[in-house]
Amino acid sequence: MKLAAAKVPTSTVWTSPDAPRDIDAPATAAQPDVAAWAKSMDTETRLGLHGRTLTQLLFAEPVLVRSERDGWSEVLAPWQPSSQDELGYPGWVPSSHLGELPQSASDPVAIAVPTASLLAEPGGREVLELSFGTVLASDEHADGYTRVATPDGGSGWLADAVLRSVSEPSDADERLRLGEQFLGLEYLWGGTSAYGLDCSGLIHTVSRVLGLRTPRDAHDQADTLPNIPIDDARPGDLYFFARPGKQVHHVGFVSPAGMLHASETGKRLENEPLTDDRRATLLTAARF
Repeated sequence: MKLAAAKVPTSTVWTSPDAPRDIDAPATAAQPDVAAWAKSMDTETRLGLHGRTLTQLLFAEPVLVRSERDGWSEVLAPWQPSSQDELGYPGWVPSSHLGELPQSASDPVAIAVPTASLLAEPGGREVLELSFGTVLASDEHADGYTRVATPDGGSGWLADAVLRSVSEPSDADERLRLGEQFLGLEYLWGGTSAYGLDCSGLIHTVSRVLGLRTPRDAHDQADTLPNIPIDDARPGDLYFFARPGKQVHHVGFVSPAGMLHASETGKRLENEPLTDDRRATLLTAARF
Protein backbone atom coordinates (compact mmCIF):
# COMPACT_ATOMS: atom_id res chain seq x y z
CA MET A 1 0.00 0.00 0.00
CA LYS A 2 1.04 3.59 -0.58
CA LEU A 3 0.05 6.85 1.06
CA ALA A 4 -1.78 9.53 -0.88
CA ALA A 5 -4.11 12.45 -0.21
CA ALA A 6 -7.25 13.88 -1.79
CA LYS A 7 -6.17 16.74 -4.05
CA VAL A 8 -9.71 17.83 -4.95
CA PRO A 9 -12.02 19.69 -2.55
CA THR A 10 -14.46 16.79 -2.15
CA SER A 11 -14.08 13.25 -3.49
CA THR A 12 -17.02 10.88 -3.19
CA VAL A 13 -16.12 7.33 -2.18
CA TRP A 14 -17.95 4.59 -4.09
CA THR A 15 -18.64 0.91 -3.47
CA SER A 16 -16.91 -0.01 -6.76
CA PRO A 17 -15.68 1.61 -9.98
CA ASP A 18 -18.93 0.44 -11.61
CA ALA A 19 -21.18 2.14 -9.04
CA PRO A 20 -21.48 5.68 -10.52
CA ARG A 21 -24.34 6.40 -12.92
CA ASP A 22 -24.32 8.84 -15.83
CA ILE A 23 -25.84 11.52 -13.62
CA ASP A 24 -22.91 11.11 -11.22
CA ALA A 25 -20.38 12.34 -13.79
CA PRO A 26 -19.87 15.73 -12.07
CA ALA A 27 -18.81 13.89 -8.90
CA THR A 28 -16.35 11.57 -10.66
CA ALA A 29 -14.81 14.10 -13.06
CA ALA A 30 -11.10 14.80 -12.71
CA GLN A 31 -12.11 18.19 -11.28
CA PRO A 32 -15.35 17.23 -9.53
CA ASP A 33 -18.19 19.71 -9.01
CA VAL A 34 -19.94 18.16 -6.03
CA ALA A 35 -22.16 21.22 -5.52
CA ALA A 36 -23.54 20.93 -9.06
CA TRP A 37 -23.93 17.17 -8.70
CA ALA A 38 -25.93 17.53 -5.50
CA LYS A 39 -28.09 20.24 -7.05
CA SER A 40 -28.86 18.06 -10.08
CA MET A 41 -30.39 15.19 -8.10
CA ASP A 42 -34.05 14.89 -7.14
CA THR A 43 -35.20 12.64 -4.30
CA GLU A 44 -35.52 9.53 -6.47
CA THR A 45 -32.02 10.01 -7.87
CA ARG A 46 -30.64 10.53 -4.38
CA LEU A 47 -32.30 7.33 -3.19
CA GLY A 48 -30.35 5.58 -5.95
CA LEU A 49 -27.12 6.43 -4.12
CA HIS A 50 -27.87 3.77 -1.50
CA GLY A 51 -25.49 0.91 -2.23
CA ARG A 52 -23.39 3.13 -4.49
CA THR A 53 -21.78 5.82 -2.33
CA LEU A 54 -20.14 5.27 1.03
CA THR A 55 -18.56 8.49 2.30
CA GLN A 56 -16.53 11.45 1.08
CA LEU A 57 -12.91 12.55 1.35
CA LEU A 58 -12.09 16.20 1.91
CA PHE A 59 -9.15 18.14 0.52
CA ALA A 60 -5.75 16.90 1.76
CA GLU A 61 -7.31 13.99 3.67
CA PRO A 62 -4.85 11.08 3.72
CA VAL A 63 -5.65 7.64 2.33
CA LEU A 64 -3.92 4.31 1.94
CA VAL A 65 -4.13 3.07 -1.64
CA ARG A 66 -4.68 -0.67 -1.61
CA SER A 67 -5.01 -1.31 -5.36
CA GLU A 68 -5.64 0.45 -8.67
CA ARG A 69 -7.83 -0.54 -11.60
CA ASP A 70 -8.97 1.23 -14.76
CA GLY A 71 -8.40 4.72 -13.44
CA TRP A 72 -9.78 3.99 -9.97
CA SER A 73 -8.05 3.50 -6.62
CA GLU A 74 -9.21 1.24 -3.82
CA VAL A 75 -8.51 3.22 -0.66
CA LEU A 76 -8.70 3.14 3.11
CA ALA A 77 -9.42 6.43 4.88
CA PRO A 78 -7.65 6.39 8.28
CA TRP A 79 -9.31 9.62 9.47
CA GLN A 80 -12.65 7.78 9.22
CA PRO A 81 -12.52 4.87 11.69
CA SER A 82 -14.66 1.91 10.70
CA SER A 83 -15.38 -1.60 11.92
CA GLN A 84 -15.03 -2.67 8.27
CA ASP A 85 -11.24 -2.29 8.41
CA GLU A 86 -8.94 -1.37 11.27
CA LEU A 87 -6.89 0.84 8.92
CA GLY A 88 -9.81 3.07 7.92
CA TYR A 89 -12.98 3.36 5.89
CA PRO A 90 -12.75 1.35 2.64
CA GLY A 91 -14.01 2.25 -0.83
CA TRP A 92 -13.10 3.41 -4.33
CA VAL A 93 -12.28 6.87 -5.72
CA PRO A 94 -11.09 8.09 -9.12
CA SER A 95 -7.30 7.96 -9.16
CA SER A 96 -7.31 11.48 -10.63
CA HIS A 97 -8.60 12.74 -7.25
CA LEU A 98 -5.43 11.67 -5.45
CA GLY A 99 -2.04 13.31 -5.11
CA GLU A 100 0.98 13.32 -2.85
CA LEU A 101 0.59 14.01 0.85
CA PRO A 102 1.15 17.65 1.86
CA GLN A 103 4.66 18.49 3.01
CA SER A 104 5.18 18.46 6.74
CA ALA A 105 3.85 21.40 8.72
CA SER A 106 2.41 21.96 12.18
CA ASP A 107 -0.60 23.43 13.95
CA PRO A 108 -3.51 21.71 12.16
CA VAL A 109 -6.50 23.95 11.50
CA ALA A 110 -10.01 23.12 10.33
CA ILE A 111 -12.44 25.04 8.17
CA ALA A 112 -15.30 25.86 10.55
CA VAL A 113 -17.69 27.61 8.13
CA PRO A 114 -19.70 25.93 5.33
CA THR A 115 -17.23 26.83 2.57
CA ALA A 116 -14.02 28.84 2.39
CA SER A 117 -11.74 30.13 -0.36
CA LEU A 118 -8.23 28.77 -0.59
CA LEU A 119 -6.21 31.69 -1.92
CA ALA A 120 -2.98 31.88 -3.87
CA GLU A 121 -1.79 34.63 -1.51
CA PRO A 122 -3.29 36.70 1.31
CA GLY A 123 -6.24 38.60 -0.14
CA GLY A 124 -5.49 37.18 -3.59
CA ARG A 125 -7.37 35.08 -6.13
CA GLU A 126 -9.31 31.97 -5.18
CA VAL A 127 -7.64 28.69 -6.08
CA LEU A 128 -10.27 26.32 -4.71
CA GLU A 129 -13.49 26.39 -2.71
CA LEU A 130 -13.03 24.11 0.29
CA SER A 131 -15.66 22.49 2.48
CA PHE A 132 -16.39 22.65 6.17
CA GLY A 133 -14.44 19.91 7.95
CA THR A 134 -11.32 20.23 5.80
CA VAL A 135 -8.26 19.91 8.07
CA LEU A 136 -4.93 21.34 6.96
CA ALA A 137 -1.51 21.79 8.52
CA SER A 138 -0.47 25.42 8.84
CA ASP A 139 3.01 26.92 8.83
CA GLU A 140 2.70 30.71 8.72
CA HIS A 141 0.39 33.56 9.77
CA ALA A 142 0.29 37.02 8.20
CA ASP A 143 -2.21 39.90 8.19
CA GLY A 144 -5.26 37.86 9.17
CA TYR A 145 -4.42 34.88 6.95
CA THR A 146 -2.89 31.46 7.54
CA ARG A 147 -0.72 29.61 5.05
CA VAL A 148 -1.48 25.89 4.80
CA ALA A 149 0.26 22.95 3.18
CA THR A 150 -1.60 21.37 0.25
CA PRO A 151 -1.13 18.13 -1.72
CA ASP A 152 1.61 17.70 -4.30
CA GLY A 153 3.98 20.05 -2.49
CA GLY A 154 1.86 23.17 -2.76
CA SER A 155 0.52 25.73 -0.32
CA GLY A 156 -2.26 28.28 -0.09
CA TRP A 157 -3.80 30.84 2.24
CA LEU A 158 -7.03 30.89 4.22
CA ALA A 159 -8.57 33.77 6.15
CA ASP A 160 -8.16 33.30 9.88
CA ALA A 161 -11.88 34.04 10.31
CA VAL A 162 -12.88 30.75 8.64
CA LEU A 163 -10.51 28.58 10.67
CA ARG A 164 -10.48 26.85 14.02
CA SER A 165 -7.46 25.23 15.65
CA VAL A 166 -8.31 21.56 16.15
CA SER A 167 -6.40 21.63 19.44
CA GLU A 168 -8.66 24.32 20.90
CA PRO A 169 -10.99 22.99 23.64
CA SER A 170 -14.66 22.72 22.71
CA ASP A 171 -17.99 22.34 24.46
CA ALA A 172 -21.54 21.22 23.72
CA ASP A 173 -22.64 24.69 22.64
CA GLU A 174 -19.97 24.77 19.96
CA ARG A 175 -20.94 21.33 18.64
CA LEU A 176 -24.50 22.52 18.18
CA ARG A 177 -23.48 25.87 16.73
CA LEU A 178 -21.30 24.20 14.12
CA GLY A 179 -24.03 21.74 13.18
CA GLU A 180 -26.72 24.44 13.00
CA GLN A 181 -24.84 26.09 10.13
CA PHE A 182 -26.34 23.38 7.94
CA LEU A 183 -29.99 23.70 8.89
CA GLY A 184 -31.98 23.26 5.67
CA LEU A 185 -29.20 21.38 3.85
CA GLU A 186 -30.61 18.49 1.86
CA TYR A 187 -29.68 15.01 3.11
CA LEU A 188 -27.07 13.20 1.01
CA TRP A 189 -26.35 9.52 1.52
CA GLY A 190 -22.61 9.20 2.22
CA GLY A 191 -22.19 12.96 2.58
CA THR A 192 -19.53 14.47 4.83
CA SER A 193 -19.28 17.89 3.19
CA ALA A 194 -21.04 21.25 2.98
CA TYR A 195 -22.78 20.01 -0.19
CA GLY A 196 -24.68 17.27 1.64
CA LEU A 197 -24.55 15.34 4.89
CA ASP A 198 -26.04 12.12 6.14
CA CYS A 199 -26.82 11.54 9.82
CA SER A 200 -23.48 10.09 10.88
CA GLY A 201 -21.64 12.36 8.44
CA LEU A 202 -22.89 15.37 10.40
CA ILE A 203 -21.54 13.94 13.65
CA HIS A 204 -18.26 12.80 12.11
CA THR A 205 -17.52 16.05 10.32
CA VAL A 206 -18.38 18.35 13.24
CA SER A 207 -16.16 16.15 15.41
CA ARG A 208 -13.31 16.50 12.93
CA VAL A 209 -13.44 20.30 13.18
CA LEU A 210 -13.15 19.91 16.95
CA GLY A 211 -10.14 17.62 16.71
CA LEU A 212 -12.07 14.48 17.67
CA ARG A 213 -11.49 11.22 15.76
CA THR A 214 -15.04 9.85 15.63
CA PRO A 215 -16.07 6.77 13.61
CA ARG A 216 -17.79 7.41 10.29
CA ASP A 217 -20.94 5.26 10.64
CA ALA A 218 -23.70 5.57 13.24
CA HIS A 219 -23.43 1.99 14.53
CA ASP A 220 -19.67 2.37 15.01
CA GLN A 221 -20.20 5.68 16.78
CA ALA A 222 -22.66 3.97 19.15
CA ASP A 223 -20.23 1.14 19.79
CA THR A 224 -17.21 3.40 20.37
CA LEU A 225 -18.41 6.48 22.25
CA PRO A 226 -19.20 6.24 25.99
CA ASN A 227 -22.89 5.33 26.35
CA ILE A 228 -24.99 7.12 28.97
CA PRO A 229 -28.59 6.61 30.16
CA ILE A 230 -31.06 8.27 27.82
CA ASP A 231 -32.53 10.28 30.69
CA ASP A 232 -29.07 11.73 31.43
CA ALA A 233 -28.59 13.07 27.89
CA ARG A 234 -28.15 16.81 27.57
CA PRO A 235 -27.60 19.17 24.61
CA GLY A 236 -24.47 18.29 22.68
CA ASP A 237 -24.73 14.57 23.48
CA LEU A 238 -25.88 12.01 20.92
CA TYR A 239 -29.07 9.99 20.49
CA PHE A 240 -28.86 6.63 18.69
CA PHE A 241 -31.77 4.80 17.10
CA ALA A 242 -32.34 1.16 16.18
CA ARG A 243 -35.25 -1.18 15.55
CA PRO A 244 -35.57 -4.36 17.65
CA GLY A 245 -32.80 -6.81 16.81
CA LYS A 246 -31.19 -4.46 14.29
CA GLN A 247 -28.02 -2.39 14.40
CA VAL A 248 -28.11 1.36 14.94
CA HIS A 249 -29.40 3.13 11.84
CA HIS A 250 -29.63 6.79 12.90
CA VAL A 251 -27.88 9.36 15.09
CA GLY A 252 -28.38 13.01 15.97
CA PHE A 253 -27.18 15.68 18.36
CA VAL A 254 -29.35 16.16 21.44
CA SER A 255 -30.54 19.77 21.37
CA PRO A 256 -32.75 22.02 23.51
CA ALA A 257 -35.45 21.62 20.85
CA GLY A 258 -35.08 17.84 20.77
CA MET A 259 -32.58 16.71 18.16
CA LEU A 260 -30.37 18.34 15.52
CA HIS A 261 -29.96 15.79 12.74
CA ALA A 262 -29.79 14.94 9.06
CA SER A 263 -33.00 12.97 8.87
CA GLU A 264 -33.21 10.90 5.69
CA THR A 265 -33.16 11.12 1.89
CA GLY A 266 -35.77 13.59 0.72
CA LYS A 267 -35.55 15.69 3.87
CA ARG A 268 -33.31 18.45 5.12
CA LEU A 269 -31.11 18.88 8.15
CA GLU A 270 -33.39 20.04 10.94
CA ASN A 271 -33.59 20.81 14.65
CA GLU A 272 -36.90 19.47 15.92
CA PRO A 273 -38.68 17.61 18.74
CA LEU A 274 -38.45 13.82 18.64
CA THR A 275 -41.31 12.28 16.70
CA ASP A 276 -43.26 9.29 18.04
CA ASP A 277 -41.39 7.01 15.63
CA ARG A 278 -38.06 8.35 16.80
CA ARG A 279 -39.00 7.86 20.45
CA ALA A 280 -40.07 4.28 19.70
CA THR A 281 -36.65 3.47 18.21
CA LEU A 282 -34.45 5.51 20.61
CA LEU A 283 -31.92 2.95 21.81
CA THR A 284 -29.23 4.77 23.75
CA ALA A 285 -27.32 8.02 24.19
CA ALA A 286 -23.62 8.81 24.23
CA ARG A 287 -21.30 11.60 25.31
CA PHE A 288 -18.03 12.78 23.77
